[in-house]
Amino acid sequence: MGRSTEPPVEGSKNSHAETDAAAVGSDFLQLDIGQAPPGGRTAWLADRLRSAIADGRLPVGARLPASRVLAQELRVTRGVVTEAYRRLAETGQIAGRGRGGTVVVAAPAAPSRRAGGEAEPGPALFGAADREGAVDMLRTLPCRIDLSPGVPDLAAFPRTGWLRAERAVLAGVTPADFGYGDPQGAPALRRAVVGWLARNRGIRADPDEVVVVAGVAQALSLLGRLLRQDGIRRIAVEDPGSLGARQQLEYGGFTTVPVPVDSGGLDVGALRASGAGAVLLTPAHQFPTGVVLDGERRRELLSWAAEGGVVIEDDYDAEHRYDRPPVPALRSLLPDGVCYAGSVSKLLAPALRVGWLLVPPGRRDAVVTAKRYADLGNGILTQLVLARLMDSGELERHLRHVRQRHRRRRDVMLRAIETHLPGARVHGAAAGLHLMVTFDAPRADAHGGGFRDTDLAAAALARGVKVHPLSWHRITPGPPGLVLGYAAGPAHEIDEGVAAIGEALRALHLGE
Repeated sequence: MGRSTEPPVEGSKNSHAETDAAAVGSDFLQLDIGQAPPGGRTAWLADRLRSAIADGRLPVGARLPASRVLAQELRVTRGVVTEAYRRLAETGQIAGRGRGGTVVVAAPAAPSRRAGGEAEPGPALFGAADREGAVDMLRTLPCRIDLSPGVPDLAAFPRTGWLRAERAVLAGVTPADFGYGDPQGAPALRRAVVGWLARNRGIRADPDEVVVVAGVAQALSLLGRLLRQDGIRRIAVEDPGSLGARQQLEYGGFTTVPVPVDSGGLDVGALRASGAGAVLLTPAHQFPTGVVLDGERRRELLSWAAEGGVVIEDDYDAEHRYDRPPVPALRSLLPDGVCYAGSVSKLLAPALRVGWLLVPPGRRDAVVTAKRYADLGNGILTQLVLARLMDSGELERHLRHVRQRHRRRRDVMLRAIETHLPGARVHGAAAGLHLMVTFDAPRADAHGGGFRDTDLAAAALARGVKVHPLSWHRITPGPPGLVLGYAAGPAHEIDEGVAAIGEALRALHLGE
């Protein structure tokens, strides 16, 4: 018989070689390993997974293939897949569920849209006329690397400790506990907050002085009602200072008066000259410069308060310190003259919406009444779980854990800035969750000044990196700069993000 001229059947040696060469890919997300750059398979796979989560192809709850299975389909080592999964787990987008596999647990919000359905372009966010709501708009835009300030390490949220505390709480509550609670806050949490503040902030208080609120934003809203009743319409704010806090006050109908910040903190002499009846400041870790209000300024400020000025202390980032001793809260020095606000947003997660407000005795009843009419009080279960975490020492253990993680990431960012942004000046490295960097401006723009940090932020966003331009947080002009968060992302993203900023900066200097 002659040799057959039919094509090889499936399973023959020749056919197997041909199909292997054609099938190096996975039906999962239609992944084609041939698209990965040489030496960059892990980053390529991680980016494909992030994109699928961002655009909804992998919704929350979706299960990813086992690493061994996906590695076999892509013809790569298992380490490529496990490292890609690890990167997404560090940013809190996926999590292992034991026998339940690896699932998507968080997804970014969809980008904002124009009326015609076109996505709002990133550069438009950074213009001076677009500051109203700009932070929220930027937050919704998908990106490759997020270096926005103000976000802790959300992947480090103590899920196990929280679930353990929640089970204990549910085992002990009575049916009556599920009714409307005290608008001032659960007594258990108010007692726990008093202990927490005594141990960590040097504040001596009674549980009856604590009002539980939905974060510092609500604390400002409640205080605003009281200040308006007192006839106060002008509130001094730090310059530079938080854009979000300033917008919160302006939404409440106040005129915000800028008071300069230098190496000693808020300029109290300028505060006196401003004529404002109240001041909002972040004395333990000033946002965004990171400076601490020094001893002389504290004494001057407390003297101003004793003369009738209202001090609102936002104890921002007070827990996160690395290279300096603790700084007591202003409230610990003048209990009857300082309205003190704190929260767990930077310690656990902003989504919990739990904070506390301490006011002088004569204002407490009015604050509680305002809280009652605002929302009838915070959710009881979250309050009781948080109280248990505070009382058990779990929250202190979590703080020690995240301090170590944040410090390592801060060090990575400092090295990256030294490498990729030579000549940039770094501010506020001793504590907090962000760094402020400022630049010289060697090239004049069309308006006769140096390059604009809004242009740099837009150029970074075009490269997939989110940052805040420093000018967003200024009222009066100053040197260009950026505010860079380092707590939320893994080390490799921090380095890649700063490198992209360096590319954007060089392109601006070259006029590209």
